[in-house]
Amino acid sequence: MFRLQCVRPCLRRLLHQGAGIRDQVLEGLQVCSAEDQVLDLVGKNKAKLTVEHVSCAVRMLWEFQKERPELLRTVHLIKSHPQFLTLRVLAENKIALMDDFTLVDMLYAFLRLNVEQHDSLVQQMVSEAWARVDGLPMSSLSKFAVVLHDQHLQSSPLMGHIASILDQRLLSIDDARILTALMISAASLVSTRLRDALISRAEYLLHTVDPLNYNTPRRMVQFLRNIKYIHRPLLEKCNEIFLRNIPRLDAENISIILGLYQSLQFNNCDFRLAAKERLTELIDTSTDPFSFSKLFVALAPIGSPDIRERLENTTLLVADEFNPQQALAVIEALEEIQSRNLSLLNKIASVIQKNLHVYKSVEVARITQALFLLHYQNPELFINLRKVLVGFLQRSFYPYEVTMLTRVLSMLPSRRLDEGVVSRVDDVIAQCSISELNTISFAVAKWIRNDPSYRHNTHSRYVRLLQRLSHCGHERLQTADRLDLLLEELKYVSGEWFEEMLLDETFVTLKRMIDQINPSNVSDLAFFLTRTNHLYPPLMDRIASVATEHIDEIHFSATYATLLPFSVLNYEPVHADELYDACIKRFTPHISSFDPHLLVLMAYSLAVADRFPEELIREIFSIDFLGKLDCQLESLPETLNMRTRQRLMDLNRAVCLECPEFQVPWFHERYCQQLQKKGNVSVSPVQQQIHKMLGEVLGGINFVQAAVITPYFYTVDFECKLDKHLQPLPYSELSTMQISDRGKVLWDSSSLENARDELPAGAQRVAIDFLDSKFFCKNSRHMKGEALMRRRHLEILGYRVVQIPHFEWNSMELSTHHAWKEYLRKKILG
Repeated sequence: MFRLQCVRPCLRRLLHQGAGIRDQVLEGLQVCSAEDQVLDLVGKNKAKLTVEHVSCAVRMLWEFQKERPELLRTVHLIKSHPQFLTLRVLAENKIALMDDFTLVDMLYAFLRLNVEQHDSLVQQMVSEAWARVDGLPMSSLSKFAVVLHDQHLQSSPLMGHIASILDQRLLSIDDARILTALMISAASLVSTRLRDALISRAEYLLHTVDPLNYNTPRRMVQFLRNIKYIHRPLLEKCNEIFLRNIPRLDAENISIILGLYQSLQFNNCDFRLAAKERLTELIDTSTDPFSFSKLFVALAPIGSPDIRERLENTTLLVADEFNPQQALAVIEALEEIQSRNLSLLNKIASVIQKNLHVYKSVEVARITQALFLLHYQNPELFINLRKVLVGFLQRSFYPYEVTMLTRVLSMLPSRRLDEGVVSRVDDVIAQCSISELNTISFAVAKWIRNDPSYRHNTHSRYVRLLQRLSHCGHERLQTADRLDLLLEELKYVSGEWFEEMLLDETFVTLKRMIDQINPSNVSDLAFFLTRTNHLYPPLMDRIASVATEHIDEIHFSATYATLLPFSVLNYEPVHADELYDACIKRFTPHISSFDPHLLVLMAYSLAVADRFPEELIREIFSIDFLGKLDCQLESLPETLNMRTRQRLMDLNRAVCLECPEFQVPWFHERYCQQLQKKGNVSVSPVQQQIHKMLGEVLGGINFVQAAVITPYFYTVDFECKLDKHLQPLPYSELSTMQISDRGKVLWDSSSLENARDELPAGAQRVAIDFLDSKFFCKNSRHMKGEALMRRRHLEILGYRVVQIPHFEWNSMELSTHHAWKEYLRKKILG
């Protein structure tokens, strides 16, 4: 079929010449069944070959190769054939005679046949195509754009010109394949306006795509990954096509899709579960190194422990056959699952060490990071990795590359840093984004800790480097004028340096851009505020106003991030009810479209804010939903798995206490008991001090209990009982929860059964909690939402709650033993 398609243009030209004229060369090409026959025919007829003959021959050579799996292709044999050079010379001599289709098609085929980019044939064909670029049909323009992208010219003026043509002729493109090729090739140059137009056109054309064609939606997702932009409507439509094609997907395609989703931080439970099932089916048929490495990378992170063990055992048998890229992919997957299979790690590390010279800088950085996070012990390998990394860094002029290499180098032990490394970092700082500056600051902090000379030289190169980082960060913030771009730079920024040096200036800049807050960026800004843990009412009020007014323009899944800072930071804007009602109304019709774990996290966030939408609560505590959640949790990373389980328990407790009318049962008793037995609760020096003083204030240590477990498994720092005259009541026996000399809480088995003494009539229980800094916003004494929810729940359980903020206990006013005791006496006894 492919061979007939490829010679069809040749036959068409033959027929147009008339029935009486026979082109024997074309007839000869028509019956060729292998590459050597084509090349032999070229050698015998080189004096007669026209543009049509050369075009047909080159196209056939590539079609023969394309039919075969990549591992079975024989491009190297074609390149070494003496007549292939003849074909290249003929093509170069006939460039001016080629029509647009022929020129671009032949350029594309020659590059697929591994003709070097610097070859005069390729350079002349690119130049000729550039000269004709304005008149190229869109199909040829898209193929030419792919060629330029493959030659790493995606940021060239020529690609900029193609992006301009794409912008002008976008609505004339009716083929999704042509559009996606242009989208990916020009991704680095598209403006925000063109980005939105491309996504809109892609959404429209997606409806015209064959449902069995999963390559086109995959390229659309790849475009979103390349521009680092999450457009959920398009992602969800592409995901639907992937799900329909799961039975047809191989391990390589599933691995690619999962990798794209991970880069975009787009989780889809249905796809992950379907992919897991499909990949498990492919285990027995994925026996060669290529397919098995793809299978391992995709399945190991989401498979069960038994599946992982089986995969690791098979990998041990085929590891010696891995090529450099396969070894890199496998070591990263081993890091993701935190493998402890030393034999396997040694084998993969051996393959990597033998091929270290073939890796690019970003690949060496990925290898180093994976081995470091696996705590792999091989000093010789790490010395070699460090030498290679330093060499790459000293030769690089790209800010992103220097930043990446600097970050990875800082992981490796080194008492002294090369002057060339510091010099190169200093050279690129002025071009770095805020995120890159923050990354470099982490590296400098590590160097300072590891360099013994620093403590003797305060005016060292590190200090100068930190000063430059701060200066460039302030300058970048002061000159920023687009909120969307700034939020992209701030997406992953965190740490002490940023908070101390740039956070205040960041809020000044965000306030300056407050009018740029719109439905498309409101959730990103809200999430940034949540991460910083800083309360900034002007921005919060603006977020609330935009979200309430334009809720229909905000994707339903973005309502979670939009509401998060209001619940976490315990801030209620002027029209708080309108904001929550609008968001709840927006996501409720789409509850079934949420990933189960995200729905749990959102419901918990609403519970913190004392909101319990009935439809959401009933959905989460239905048998079907909980079963689906259990299946999803098996494929989630361990950290997210544990966090989701904890939040489900917290939500279950909140609903039982605050919404008994929903009749949701408390089904986390055993879970909490297991956590309690595994837990290793520590008491800080301040809490030990308070414990001792409470004994003095109340009349003895037997009048106070430490680390008391309440019904529904809250752990209260201290508990005491007061009679109706506010006089302390002793416990029937000394607390079974003792505090060791090292501040550890020691429970005996009876402590975990929640046994409580009965109170006399009129008596009360008092829960005393010390609130450290994590219970407050970082820039104020404003208490966060979780602390208030905890107080609500303890009061429902019958406690009078006394909270001791850290800033009161550590204040200058309470600097004496007597002052502390009087403070506690007033708080507890009034």
